[in-house]
Amino acid sequence: MAKKPQQHRARKRFGQNFLQDEGIIRRIVRSISPREKQHLVEIGPGMGALTEIILESADRLDVIELDRDLIPGLKVKFFNHPGFNIHQADALKFNFAELMDDDQPLRVVGNLPYNISTPLIFHLLDHKGVIQDMHFMLQKEVVERLAAAPGTNDWGRLGIMTQYLCDVEALFLVPPEAFDPMPKVDSAIVRLTPHKELPHPAKSVECLDLLVRTAFTQRRKTLRNNLKTLLTADEIESLNIDPGCRPETLSLQKVVELSDLLADKRNRHD
Repeated sequence: MAKKPQQHRARKRFGQNFLQDEGIIRRIVRSISPREKQHLVEIGPGMGALTEIILESADRLDVIELDRDLIPGLKVKFFNHPGFNIHQADALKFNFAELMDDDQPLRVVGNLPYNISTPLIFHLLDHKGVIQDMHFMLQKEVVERLAAAPGTNDWGRLGIMTQYLCDVEALFLVPPEAFDPMPKVDSAIVRLTPHKELPHPAKSVECLDLLVRTAFTQRRKTLRNNLKTLLTADEIESLNIDPGCRPETLSLQKVVELSDLLADKRNRHD
């Protein structure tokens, strides 16, 4: 069982919880299914438990680790893998496009710290053009929001903006006992696969993001109230959408239609 050495204590400021259950680790890698000649990227390798199993199949693996104290151990552990590269960096600020030096898209994996998981996913979505897929360990509630369906309490900005760009699959749960130290929450594995063609392309992604942010500012309020600074009730109704309904009732397609209406309105006033 791959455990972290005792000399490295998990740091709260880095949100560190080291995966140590080998059965779970191998199940994650089976879900990823790395292959020779693929270019994998691991965010937050920690002590290398997942890294070790990925390198059994992958020729090339770049890892991004913020905690500089973990770097020497990773270098020693994987020194005999010529395709292994370490980047001591903050993944939130990292330019993933810089890792592309051939025509192989990136396959991104990681046990993401709970405190940065949402902004990091949005940062990675900005690089979707160079990414084949992403497999992440996240807090269960975050995965539920990513994979949410319209009409549920979990449907909101995170799910809408992610599903606009990606196919989202919640794969399986991971109990706290799989980690050291044990987190106080359940975790889950999610797969995000960027769409080759957007199912509902918006006229303006900026308008889409603005509309979603505004619509879900106060979930209990109606579209009429939440969107009054952007669209009138009559404009909302012109799309056969009831201005009196709540934002979580809208499908992705209807959200995009509203954002296109906003984009057209702004273009007329420019």
